[in-house]
Formats: sequence, structure tokens, C-alpha cells
Amino acid sequence: MSSLVFVFALFVFLQRPLSCLSNSQVDALSALRSRLSDPKNVLESWDTSLVDPCTWFHVTCDSNNNVIRLDLGHNDLSGTLAPELAQLSSLQYLELYGNQISGTIPEQLGNLKSLISMDLYDNLLEGNIPNSFGNLKSLKFLRLNNNKLTGSIPKEVIDLNLQVLDVSNNNISESPADGNLI
Repeated sequence: MSSLVFVFALFVFLQRPLSCLSNSQVDALSALRSRLSDPKNVLESWDTSLVDPCTWFHVTCDSNNNVIRLDLGHNDLSGTLAPELAQLSSLQYLELYGNQISGTIPEQLGNLKSLISMDLYDNLLEGNIPNSFGNLKSLKFLRLNNNKLTGSIPKEVIDLNLQVLDVSNNNISESPADGNLI
């Protein structure tokens, strides 16, 4: 009798849709998708019923199925950035350049400790560069040019060992003590 109960319980478990299983990477990317308007349907392959986003277009994963690259440059996307992107703990390349993304840059993106390159240039982003970007010790390339950013470059960001820091064509001063705009 107990083996019959086990088989029945196993059958019921296997009938559950995969969407019942949680994956923080899928949740993060779904949050981004829900905030974006996608006139070219470039996010059409982002099927949230799959627990593995590694088969989605514009998403690259490593051998452990961790998202390491999000490449959505020049796709006519509009909307805002999702703070949930910070859940992509293995993300190395965030490429959202050349779109119509607006709003502020979420402070939570400063939690992407594996990030090597952040390309948010040629959008409509406004507000300040988050101080939390100073936590991005692996970051080598930060391109925020051609947005509507204001304020100054945080000291924490200036102190990073960046190979490229481009904040041109914004309303940003070089440092808090300096009134020169870049």
C-alpha cells in the first residue's frame, strides 16, 4: 500500500507545471520584461514557464546555467529598469544601450558584484549615478553617456579601477567639489 501512495504522490508532483518551481533569474528577467515595451518582439522567447532562461534570445549563460550576459542593445525598447536585475548575481555584461529606457538607475544594480561591463548609454535615463556602483569592484567599463543624468560622479565610482568611464552628454559634474559639467 505504501508503495502505491508513493507512486501516486510522485505522479502528482510530476504533473505540476514547471512554472511552480522558482528561479530568481527568471523572476529578475521577467520583472525587466514587464517594465519594457517591446515593439520589435525581441523578448518573445522569454517564456516564464521555463525555469531556465538560458534558451532565451539575448541571454547568455555559463556552464552552470547562470545568466552572465544580457544583450538588448538597439532594440527600440522603452520603459524603466527593474531593480530585480540585482538578483542576477553572476551577471558580467549588462548591455541595454541605444534604446528609449527612461527613469532612474536602480540603486540595487550596485549589488551585481560580478559585473565587468555596464552599457546603458544612448537612453533617456535621469537622476543620479547610484553611489552603490562603488560596490562593483569587478567593473571595468561603465558607459552612461547620452542620457539625462544629473548630479556628480560619486567618489566611490571615481575610486574604481575603471578602464572606461563615459558619462559625456549628460548634466553631470566631475566631482561633488567641482562645478564643471561633463
